[in-house]
Order: sequence, then structure tokens, then C-alpha cells
Amino acid sequence: MVKKLKAMAEKKAAGAAGLLDNALAQSIKESAQQIWLAGMGAFAKAQAEGTRSFDKLIQDGLSLQKKTQGLAEEKISEVTGKMTAMAGEVSARAGQHWDKLESIFEQRTAKAMTRLGVPSAKDLAALNERLDKLAAQVGKLGARKAPAKKAAAAKAPAKK
Repeated sequence: MVKKLKAMAEKKAAGAAGLLDNALAQSIKESAQQIWLAGMGAFAKAQAEGTRSFDKLIQDGLSLQKKTQGLAEEKISEVTGKMTAMAGEVSARAGQHWDKLESIFEQRTAKAMTRLGVPSAKDLAALNERLDKLAAQVGKLGARKAPAKKAAAAKAPAKK
């Protein structure tokens, strides 16, 4: 009987423990299900948020790109303006120096030609003017001259 009672007590204890094990297993199963569903919900939310976040990042990137392009274009315009101004100044200075050099060259060449006795452009122009006047005077003199006298008819030589 002791054995029977002992066996019965063990059965009741095992039954209670079994119930406890079943309840615990059920609780764990439900918790696991809830954790799984929470994970799935978090994944879905992250996916939706990720898409929205990605779209927001694209918009922010476009905005930043426009802003930086605008600044870059301003800087390029500013630098281009400065370079154009500098080029103009350099060109003006070079032009002044070039004109001065050209003037000096012309003066020295004219002096050398004068020393060599080469007539200047003014001398040649004056000479041309004198030639034109002389040609006009010669033309007047030739027109004034009376036509040449007619020569008397030549007599035939006498026949002998």
C-alpha cells in the first residue's frame, strides 16, 4: 500500500508537474508567437520607414546638389569676371608698351633712313606734287605753240 500510495502520489505530482509543464510550454509558445509577430511588424515598419527615409534622403540630396551647384556657378562667375578684368589690364599694359616700342622703332628707323639719304614719305609726296605741276605746265606750253608752218612745196630738181 505504501507502494501504491507512493505511486499515486508520484502520479499526482507528475500530473501536476505535467500540467505545469504544459502551461509553461503553452506560455512559451504564445510568447514566441508574439515575439515572431512583433519582429514581423518591426520588419514591415522598417521597410515602410526605410522607403520613406530613402525618399527623404533623395530629396535632401537634390536640395543640397542644387544649392552647391548654385554656389559653384556664383564662384565660377566671380572668378571668370576677375580673370577677364585681369586679362583686360594685362592687355592694356601690353598695348601701351607695344605702342611705345613701335613709336621708338619708327623714330630710329626714320633717323637711320635720313642719315642714309633715303627720302621720307613727305619728301616723296612733295616730289610727286612738283612733278604734277611741271607736267601741267608742260602740257600748257605744248598746247600754246602754234602749229608748225607748212613747208613750201619742194620743187622738182631741174632736169639736165
